[in-house]
Amino acid sequence: MVQSKIRNMEEFAAVSGISRPTVSKYFNDPDSVRASTREKIEAALKKHDYHPNVFAMNQNRRTTKNIGVVVPNLADPFFSEIGRRVELACIDAGFSPILLSSHGDPELERSNLNSLRSLKPAGVLLAPFGRMSDEASVKAFSEDIPLVLFDANMPDIGQAFVGTDNFQSVNLIVEYLCRSGEPPCFFEMKNPMNPNANKRRQAYVESMERHGHEPKIHQAEGEGWNFEEIGSTEGGRLLSSKAFETNTILCSNDRLAIGLLASAYGQGYRVGHSAECHLRIAGHDDHPFAQFTCPPLTTIAQNYEAIANRAVGELFAMLENKASATDRVETLFEGRLIMRGSA
Repeated sequence: MVQSKIRNMEEFAAVSGISRPTVSKYFNDPDSVRASTREKIEAALKKHDYHPNVFAMNQNRRTTKNIGVVVPNLADPFFSEIGRRVELACIDAGFSPILLSSHGDPELERSNLNSLRSLKPAGVLLAPFGRMSDEASVKAFSEDIPLVLFDANMPDIGQAFVGTDNFQSVNLIVEYLCRSGEPPCFFEMKNPMNPNANKRRQAYVESMERHGHEPKIHQAEGEGWNFEEIGSTEGGRLLSSKAFETNTILCSNDRLAIGLLASAYGQGYRVGHSAECHLRIAGHDDHPFAQFTCPPLTTIAQNYEAIANRAVGELFAMLENKASATDRVETLFEGRLIMRGSA
């Protein structure tokens, strides 16, 4: 005789001979019931091959073991890598991460937060668009659900922020480029979506002036996340018109630099730091592909692991200590210079 499938917790309680409240208590916390009762429930679970509907259980709780993780664009290897590390840190701590991408659309970021709200997460880790984000929406969300920002900061929103010290990291690579050759020009997007880009421009200007050089900034037209294409097209236009004042170009991020490298190759420029080379090109972020470009890209490495672990740690400390918004903490990690063949 084929055993009928158990559809819900009420049916499981009936066939196992254990009260519905006790079964529910077990699923919320197995250690909350007596050892003998726990053994009976676990034997019944094995016998009837019953698996509770975790989503339905979560809807009946005030909070869940879910942790929301929202990034601007998972197609970007930087965010896929840091999102992966955040996800693993959540799993190691016994939580269930829900990783969502906003696909470069600030409106979708707001929609993702609304979707997470309905899942009653214990907390959320958000890498926001920054100035492109719906500030009022993110702020309202942070007043209801513990929120930690990472990568891009939105001052006074959320209970913590974790990211890279762009002023330290950009100064580090500007100092190196000035010391090892001609001072760098700066190549960036005209309308960047990520607020880190604006900090890097400001950091470049301050560092160049500190080293006694006049800043030279060149901006690429175009919007969105097709940085390699924009770097190639706009960077190629600037190269062909000989717009760069020196033979050294510091790109705001590695993806722009990768596009510029491709265009330089197409125009016959030799990139590197030897005497026979025409250009030096450097970036920022240590993109996962940066070591495999031709030549390999000199850049600044962000500490992915430290950022991910600290963001998760801040969120869990907040959940444990029930910290308030007035306890907001900002943590910045230093970048590390990676010297490769391009500069």
